[in-house]
Amino acid sequence: MGRYVARRLLQMIPVFLGSTLLIFLMMYALPGDPVRALMGDQAHDPSVVASIRKDLGLDLPLWQQYFNYISGLFQGDFGTEIVSKRPVADIISAAFPVTIRLTLFAFVFTVLVGIGLGVIAGLRPDTLQDRGLLTLTLILISMPSFVLGFLMQYLFAFKLGITEPNVTDSTNFGELLLPAIVLGSLSLAYVARLTRTSMAENLRADYMRTAVAKGLPRRRIVGIHLMRNSLIPVVTFLGTDIGNLMTGAIVTEGIFNVQGVGNAIYEALFRREGATVVGIASLIVLVYLATSLLVDLLYAVLDPRIRYA
Repeated sequence: MGRYVARRLLQMIPVFLGSTLLIFLMMYALPGDPVRALMGDQAHDPSVVASIRKDLGLDLPLWQQYFNYISGLFQGDFGTEIVSKRPVADIISAAFPVTIRLTLFAFVFTVLVGIGLGVIAGLRPDTLQDRGLLTLTLILISMPSFVLGFLMQYLFAFKLGITEPNVTDSTNFGELLLPAIVLGSLSLAYVARLTRTSMAENLRADYMRTAVAKGLPRRRIVGIHLMRNSLIPVVTFLGTDIGNLMTGAIVTEGIFNVQGVGNAIYEALFRREGATVVGIASLIVLVYLATSLLVDLLYAVLDPRIRYA
């Protein structure tokens, strides 16, 4: 197990470097100049612009700029914004916890409700519950997140008055409930359908008929034999879905005015602040890599036949 984890950690290094390099190149390819954005609409002397670019290291070759950025990143230095002169680490420390809190709330909602609905439908295939789940998931999958967000906001905030339309306190889980439901709705639909399909398929497996023939209690048959084998594909999806929720939170945060990474990335892209975008994206890549490793390790917990040499 230890050798497998060490090998996976070594494999993460080129993936991380390749991802950050790609994002860095994309930011470099965007139109506009952050130095001229710093000077605003006022007339600027080309020699002054060139001097500022030299001070910021923007006159260096692209490969050297990336090398300098990565070197600082491994030392905990995310750089400094050009326009605001604010350290990127301060921006991330203020915005990232908000998005993490919203993402975890949406993830818990997805796991509990999605797997619960999938289990109910999977144990009773081709029944009213099963058809109802199919209809609900089709609606959620076909509806864009911004449409669902404005619809939920209109119903629960403006019509019913149950909650506030915008989030004013990101530490208040009551205010984050509605954005978390909107954020996790699409993932909930996939998790519910995947759980339902996996359980319905495993119900017809030979090992299930053997367990029933041996006279095992139904609770043990469903809870141990059926659930553990059926959750393997669900865990695979949930592992990658954490990163999807974090990137999907950008739209949800815009709808409900949540001051997370979505707002930070939007403002950074508008001002062409590459250090902020690459810094936030680097953390999201790390979350993807960590969750993928965790999912692989959970396979051995769910299925004792899986062993890592």
